[in-house]
Amino acid sequence: METKKEYKRYLVTSALPYANGPVHIGHLAGVYVPSDIYVRYLRLRGRDVVWVCGSDEHGVPITIKARKEGVTPQDVVDKYNDIIKRSFEGLGISFDIYSRTTSPTHYQTASEFFRTLHEKGIFTEATSQQYYDEEAKTFLADRYITGTCPHCQSEGAYGDQCEKCGSTLNPTDLINPKSMISGSAPVMKETTHWYLPLDRYEGKLREWILEGHKEWKTNVYGQCKSWLDMGLQPRAVSRDLNWGIPVPVEGAEGKVLYVWFDAPIGYISATKDLTPEWEKYWKSEDTKMVHFIGKDNIVFHCIVFPTMLMAHGDYILPENVPANEFLNLEGDKISTSKNWAVWLNEYLEEMPGKQDVLRYVLCANAPETKDNDFTWKDYQARNNNELVAVLGNFVNRALVLTHKYYGGVVPEAGELTDYDKEILAELPKIKVALEENIETYRFREALKEAMNIARLGNKYLADTEPWKVVKTDPERVKTILNVALQIVANTAVAIEPFMPFSAEKITSMLAVDRLQWDMIGRTDIVPAGHTIGKAELLFEKIEDEVIERQVKKLADAKAANLAANAEVPEQKESVTFDDFGKMDIRVSTVVAAEKVAKTKKLLKLTVDTGIDTRTIVSGIAEYYTPEELVGRQILVLVNLLPRELKGITSQGMILMSADATGRLTLLAPTDKVPNGSQVG
Repeated sequence: METKKEYKRYLVTSALPYANGPVHIGHLAGVYVPSDIYVRYLRLRGRDVVWVCGSDEHGVPITIKARKEGVTPQDVVDKYNDIIKRSFEGLGISFDIYSRTTSPTHYQTASEFFRTLHEKGIFTEATSQQYYDEEAKTFLADRYITGTCPHCQSEGAYGDQCEKCGSTLNPTDLINPKSMISGSAPVMKETTHWYLPLDRYEGKLREWILEGHKEWKTNVYGQCKSWLDMGLQPRAVSRDLNWGIPVPVEGAEGKVLYVWFDAPIGYISATKDLTPEWEKYWKSEDTKMVHFIGKDNIVFHCIVFPTMLMAHGDYILPENVPANEFLNLEGDKISTSKNWAVWLNEYLEEMPGKQDVLRYVLCANAPETKDNDFTWKDYQARNNNELVAVLGNFVNRALVLTHKYYGGVVPEAGELTDYDKEILAELPKIKVALEENIETYRFREALKEAMNIARLGNKYLADTEPWKVVKTDPERVKTILNVALQIVANTAVAIEPFMPFSAEKITSMLAVDRLQWDMIGRTDIVPAGHTIGKAELLFEKIEDEVIERQVKKLADAKAANLAANAEVPEQKESVTFDDFGKMDIRVSTVVAAEKVAKTKKLLKLTVDTGIDTRTIVSGIAEYYTPEELVGRQILVLVNLLPRELKGITSQGMILMSADATGRLTLLAPTDKVPNGSQVG
């Protein structure tokens, strides 16, 4: 196992989510579900563990969000902190404390941390040129500067990145830069900042990581080695902003702590708010500290924050940083700005009672070693084929048969057969595998092992067939169902870290007290003579229409984003009135419609133009069915030269509009008018 020594206590942290929007499934799969599994496991084992998290409430994205919404930054963080906190609670994410970096404790802790490093002479000071908005009288953060991308020539690139082509930029790279605050062209102005000299700690970091933590996940170790091999550079710890924790030294007016310096100290301040004994979790070598993060935070938690802790001198360093890769959505990268995400707060509203389904799917498909993809079809399949058919089916059969044959009273087990012993002997083996995988942060494999107990139970019932044996050997059935109920209880313990709501439901149905980890492998958890509760379904089948609604919701979000960001086509060349007058557009009625054979897009329409009845072939089959069109009035360009399409002569063109997604919509008179009426 990864654990090198016995620890007296555990300190677990999870990356602080930015309080400028809700959390989505990418955040959950990368950070919060894995850390909840780990902490619940430690608690079941009776370990002394605290788990801290909280909202990251400073930084430029907060101020940009506030400016867009016309509110204060405090309004933004108050709104989203509440949404995030309630969403986590709804999914059963069981932090010991969910704090905030705008709390008084955090302001004090972060300020003291900075002052300590400042007084020890750790920081260096440097003066540089930075863009300044003379109208707004403020220095501009990278995200407050826009201009033309020097690579793809797109307008609206930010000072740190072009979202059109993905290029990483510096503000000085932009062509024709503009301030997002006033719209004016910024000027360069001198500013002084404090820097953390990462380069001075490169040797210590190399020894600590590259020599001392070769057991870290490959992606984490590899990224750290890459940073160290490139050579570390000093990193600024202050910014010219008016939102954040003021730099607590003289001569720092208008400067705040840079958010990456401020945020990880939030773990310390949260622990302070949680317990007066916070120091034993942060300053004792008997504590194992584990950071759960996404791969975009590896450098901060493995290089920058440890350097801060080393420089301070009073704190322990993390023992492990099990970062996950990214989760994609339906084949595309999750994007909050494009609303391409499954938001947790919306999921909880739209899929009530299915918290454990999401937890299960996100763990079973977790991006532990590479980027993975979430699809609603996979979500449905895992629910129906695994949770319903395996876990739910086994638990339900065992309890229902006990009620049917013994009125819900657990029967006494007789002499165990060799097969009974063989089945039960698997439980301790699964327990060992579970522990090995959880303690080395392989939660996908651990979940498979937990589900293997339910699979074992299903196999046992299928092989022993108590519903048949009861007719010939009722005494044998008592043993079978006693064994089955013990496996159900074992299942409840094993799945608790992964699916706590289901574990609690099984425990309630068994009418037993809260179970503990060391019970896995035991065959006397549910004693003979004990009366179990009513059997209820753990999971229900998810029908196609439920999934189709979610898929449509994503499609609508994509279409809305495309429409919102679409560039309006430039005006075409001017035409004369005589040019326009040559077009003969008539109100017409569709009298018949049918699909054109061997095509997906074409419809053959018969229309009454008021002049005649003619055939028109139109590529609108993706948007309208033949049944929808018959009887509708439309606009037709009747004097277009005939054209042959798929062997059909088309005599005219239907007038339609096209939005940014390319979707076509029929143009028609608002009131019914005679066929043949001219437009123009």
